[in-house]
Amino acid sequence: MQMTTLRHDLVDGILTVVLDRPHALNAFTVDMADELEHTFREVNDDDDVRAVIVTGAGRAFCAGMDLADHGNPFGLDEALRPTLADMDDLDNPDLRQVRDTGGRVTLAIHDCRKPVIAAINGAAVGIGATMTLAMDARLTSVNGRFGLVFGRLGIVPEAASTWFLPRIVGLDEALDLVLSADILDAETTVEKGLARSIHQPEDLLPAARALADRWTSGRSPVAVALARQMLYRNSAQNHPVEAHRIDSLAMFYTSIADGTEGVNAFRTKRPPHFVDRASTDLPPFHQEWVGH
Repeated sequence: MQMTTLRHDLVDGILTVVLDRPHALNAFTVDMADELEHTFREVNDDDDVRAVIVTGAGRAFCAGMDLADHGNPFGLDEALRPTLADMDDLDNPDLRQVRDTGGRVTLAIHDCRKPVIAAINGAAVGIGATMTLAMDARLTSVNGRFGLVFGRLGIVPEAASTWFLPRIVGLDEALDLVLSADILDAETTVEKGLARSIHQPEDLLPAARALADRWTSGRSPVAVALARQMLYRNSAQNHPVEAHRIDSLAMFYTSIADGTEGVNAFRTKRPPHFVDRASTDLPPFHQEWVGH
């Protein structure tokens, strides 16, 4: 796919995805949704990528949906009247102009086999905020702003944020953030648990890269992919026995693959040399488990 709203910069295994519409404060469009969804699906098969950082060009991260165009700014077909039953098959192409574009992006992030870090360099409002909730960490510049402003527009939260947000801050805080529709400064964003740290603008990307290295450098890509997905999926189960089932299979298969090298390296006091790839070497139960 030719990118028109994003830039990709791959250095030493870390892919930096830049939202690249600085003239419009990187406002979100249907094209940007398509390109982000494609990016997060594509990196699953790219073994040169071990982590992804998302940031914005210029002075904003993403100022929300681009409302400047005429017609429905969310890319929806207003002549349709979809029902709950219509949403059963999300792969149905007839739902192209029904499905929330932000949700397509966050579901791709959720399914990603690589850790994803948001480097919030400026305003992150609306979808600019909710897309980051599916990412594994959010770091903010002192210039960062975070706003779930949907209530001001007479619409509702999107991008599956009603699933992600309460898991990050708890239901009570999530209700307040959504219903108040406040725009938070960087300090309050961290205080609320929406970001882990504040940085000077020139230090933001280096800090994000350092975190990506801390999580993935010298690690088994298969173990990283599995551990990330196990935490998200198992924590949403109703009983820990469901986690035990997945833990057992994941431990079994990793122990006879990269785990063998990891144990041998530990015993001989040398750095491990992991060879399994997240693109092709995930255990045989993985596809059935994640559902695709």
